[in-house]
Amino acid sequence: MIDLIGAVALGAASALVVFVYIHWLAFSNGRRGAVAGVIGAWFALVVACGATGVLGAAHGIGPAGLGIAVLLPLAVFSYFSMRTGMLGEALGAIPLPVLIGVHAMRLLGVFFVLLFWEGRLPAPFAPAAGWGDMLIGATALPVAYLAATRAPAWRTVTLVWNALGLFDLADAIALGAASAPGVPFGLGSQGANSDPMTMLPWILIPCFIVPLLAHSHLLIFQRLRRSGAASEQAQPVSQPYRN
Repeated sequence: MIDLIGAVALGAASALVVFVYIHWLAFSNGRRGAVAGVIGAWFALVVACGATGVLGAAHGIGPAGLGIAVLLPLAVFSYFSMRTGMLGEALGAIPLPVLIGVHAMRLLGVFFVLLFWEGRLPAPFAPAAGWGDMLIGATALPVAYLAATRAPAWRTVTLVWNALGLFDLADAIALGAASAPGVPFGLGSQGANSDPMTMLPWILIPCFIVPLLAHSHLLIFQRLRRSGAASEQAQPVSQPYRN
């Protein structure tokens, strides 16, 4: 039952993240459709990998393949967003509160905890990933509100929240890799390891949702840096004192 509920919830979460990226891109409808097609093909590839178990440790590539599946999309997104050009400018136009608020979906980290309670995922991977995600998800909308209203200290609060959110994703990836079966001195066990994350529906988390959310964290850092520089330039230059 939890797998079925997870499939529905993660499918909806994936659609929401894609909608945020596509809807707010300052592109024509044709270019938006092209971007949506590329992301759709990526999603289909992830689903195919989960259905065939090609990234599993038992009969597939194993942790190395899963690591590539997580980091390669993030690297590609980061490359195009950090360079100057049409796509970079379009991604830079996504409103900051939207980039923050979409992380409310990380309340779905409860599935990590539920799978841990069922004995299907090990500690410390599942509890750390689950509770960390829920903390970031629960605070996403309040932080987005602070950023939208430019409340006092909003930039500092957003910076701290964003750093914690990115660290949580990195920590979950590291613990998941260390909990994979066959990893020397790993954190997995014979009863539970992170191999379920290579199968449907849970493969959608590391191989599709995590790269998009991690990339949004990088976009938030970029936006905070730019807003800070703009704020400094907007400050009036003090005149030297003259007798």
